[in-house]
Formats: sequence, C-alpha cells, structure tokens
Amino acid sequence: MGVSENYRSIVKELESLKPIGTPTLIAVSKFQPKEKVQEAISGGVIHFGENRVQEGIEKFSDLGKPEKDFILHHIGPVQSSHIRKYAGLYSFVHGVGSEKILQELKRRMDADRWKIRYFLQVNLTEEDSKSGFSKEEVLGLLRKKEILSSEFCALEGFMTMGPSSGDPEETRKVFREIANLRKEFLPQGKLSMGMSGDYRIALEEGSDYLRIGTAIFGERT
Repeated sequence: MGVSENYRSIVKELESLKPIGTPTLIAVSKFQPKEKVQEAISGGVIHFGENRVQEGIEKFSDLGKPEKDFILHHIGPVQSSHIRKYAGLYSFVHGVGSEKILQELKRRMDADRWKIRYFLQVNLTEEDSKSGFSKEEVLGLLRKKEILSSEFCALEGFMTMGPSSGDPEETRKVFREIANLRKEFLPQGKLSMGMSGDYRIALEEGSDYLRIGTAIFGERT
C-alpha cells in the first residue's frame, strides 16, 4: 500500500480501538523523501513529525501554510541551536528535557511572537540513551507553575518513550506510570507516547498523540 493507504488504515484501526477520544496521529517523516510527504499531504495527512529541525525546514517550507495545510512537530531532543529555527514553521515540540531549554524556548518564541506548544520529556526508563527529566525533576518543575508557560509558549503535557528492549510488559509499565503522573499532577495535560512498535499499548494506556513513522511511510531511506 502507499503512504495515504497506510495512514488511513491506521486511522481506521485507531477509531475501532478507541471510538471516543481518538488520539492525534503524527506521521513521522524524518529521513523520508519530500515526495512521500507531498503524497501524504495530498492524502489528507495533517500532522507530521521531524527530529532534525533543518531537515524539516527544507522539506516543509514550500509545501503550504503551517497550521493550515500541515502541522509540524519537532519530536527529537531539543537543543538551543534548534529553538531559533522553530518560528514560522513548527507548532509543537515533543522533547523539552531541561529547565534551561524551557526558558530559552519561552524567550525565543515570545521574541518571535510565534505560538508553540511543548511537551516535557520524562525519562522513566532511566536509560542513558534517552533524554529528559527524571520523575523527581519533572515534579519539581511542575511546582514552579509561573515558569511553565508564557505569552507564546504553552505546556501541552508529557512525552515519554518505552524501553529500548521493546518488552511489552515493561513498555506498559512506563506508559501507565506517565499516565498516572498526568492524572495526579497535570490533569488537563496531554500524553505523547507510542510509536510504530508500541502504539497499541500506548493507546490502551491513554495516549493523546501517537508518533508513527515506519507503519505509514515504510522503511526509511
């Protein structure tokens, strides 16, 4: 099947599994050719995810109007050098993993007058290969409510990833723990969790945003 058919197939599955409150499906287009992205947009895909900011700029800058023709998410760890490039194109950031990055994101978006929504990345697996706040760090940050948002920068919720092992039981533990954190400490927040290999588990545990690449676009080139 082509990109559009793959996307519609997953949307149909999500609707059958969770008919009420179906999550936002982000088509992760990193390392995919621009032609596939164009095909996806033509097929009705709105939300896209890129983990390399410059690649996203090169791929999407002439494909339409942000927030109208597409909504672009940065899904990788955020670096200071990325932030100045968000304005005018990116609408969501899924990997804010330090207070320093958060402060810079707010400062820059307010200066550029570009509205952006962000997720705090929480590393519940404690793997060195993953970025993000520890559970204790993110709870400490949530106590500083005055620094979480600004005029053009708003907290959307939590983002996390399952263990690198891919073990279903361990993945469910992680997703359930972040869901419980949201319920207790950020009840109005959203959850960004679940990728091609574990999105069904994420859906069962209450994900609001699924980040799916291979199952939509096929293997990366």
